[in-house]
Order: sequence, then C-alpha cells, then structure tokens
Amino acid sequence: MIDVFIALLLAHVVADFIAQPDAMIRRKTEPAIFVLHILVVFCLSWGALGGAWQLSLMVAAAHLIIDAIKTWALPDTWRDSLPAFLGDQAAHILTLAAAAILMPETMQTGYWADYVADLRSPVILVSGAIVSIWAGGFAVGLLMKPYTDQFAAGEAGPTAEGLDNAGRMIGKLERGLIFLFLCVGEATATGFLIAAKSVLRFDTASKGQKAGEYVIIGTLASFGWGLATGYATLSLLEIAAASP
Repeated sequence: MIDVFIALLLAHVVADFIAQPDAMIRRKTEPAIFVLHILVVFCLSWGALGGAWQLSLMVAAAHLIIDAIKTWALPDTWRDSLPAFLGDQAAHILTLAAAAILMPETMQTGYWADYVADLRSPVILVSGAIVSIWAGGFAVGLLMKPYTDQFAAGEAGPTAEGLDNAGRMIGKLERGLIFLFLCVGEATATGFLIAAKSVLRFDTASKGQKAGEYVIIGTLASFGWGLATGYATLSLLEIAAASP
C-alpha cells in the first residue's frame, strides 16, 4: 500500500508544482488548459504506477473534481489564498491515500514490480524535495501576498532595488539546503543558515520597520516550511522502511 501512495505522491507533486508553470496556473480557468493539467496528472500517475490505467483514471477524476471546486466554486478572494492552497493539497493527499487503500497491490503488477523496494527511498526523497522547494514557494508566496500588495500599492518594498525573482530563488535555495541538512542528519546546520541570512539581510531589514517585518515573516515562513517538510519526509522514509 505504501508503494502505491508514494508513487502517486510523486506523480502529484510533479504535476502540480513542476509541470504546471505560473502561466498555466493563471490560465487554468480556460477549459483547454484545465483539461491539459488533468491529462498530465493521468499520464504521470500511469507512469508512476507502472501502467495501471484504471487507478490512474480514478486519481485523475478525483483531481479534476478537487481542482474544479477550487477553480470555479470558490470566490475570487479565497481562491488565491494560503488556506485554499493548503486545503486543496490536503484533499489531493487524502485521495491518494484512499486510492492506495482501495488498490494496495497495484505496484506489484506494474512495470516497476521488480524494483519497488529499491525505488522507495529515491521516490520519497524526490517528492519531499519538490514539496519543500517548489510547493514551499507557492505557500510562502501566498502567505506574503497581503504584505507584498501593501508595497505594490505605493510604498517601496524591501526588494525594490533587487534582482528580478531573486527573492524567490533565495527561498528555493534556503529550503533546499534545509532539506539537504535534515536528510544527511545535520539539522544543527540550519542554525548557521539562519544566522548567515540574518547577516546578509541586515541592511534590508534596517531600512524601516515594514521592510524588517516583511523580511522576518518571509524568512520564518520559508524556514518553517523547509523544516516541516524535511521532517515529514524523514517520517515517511521510516514508515516505508517498516513496511513489508
């Protein structure tokens, strides 16, 4: 059962965070773009499960329903919010768990049947890295959106003179490093990373109270997400190792 879940998890995070760029997200209300996304979910699920098209179709159908509710049923003010994002992802994870419970032997009959045991850890680590680095970017961005909008409304932001998308890249790098530190058993190294960023960001934070608060909120949110997803990945590795 755990093998079915982690295979579907990999397919899901790739479909939602790697194979769904910003331009696609902005146009998701267009039926053709929406259907394309669901088709990607089906194809990736089919590949991850080793050719089990029935379960892949069920997962894609559930994904369609969840995304349709978020895309068209939610008010505009709620759709692009952190609670909507987290609720959407929680619903997807629950459907993956339900699929694994419904058809727990799927991986044993697919193309990867002979390699399931060897693929467990790599699949979990790749999925965890995607959730930490890329999904974390979405989550932190949604959390920071109200504060970013305040700067955009007329007050210079803390990165007004910075490079385009540099903040987003910094966030990916720091969450990636945190994930790496946790995976290699060097959790204390995250403290040095926090100290290093605090020193590098001191000049920005000292420009004013709003700029300082903006940097602190974004940094804590990014580090918190990296730590949470890193430890969740380690827990999933332990569960998989204990499974037959």
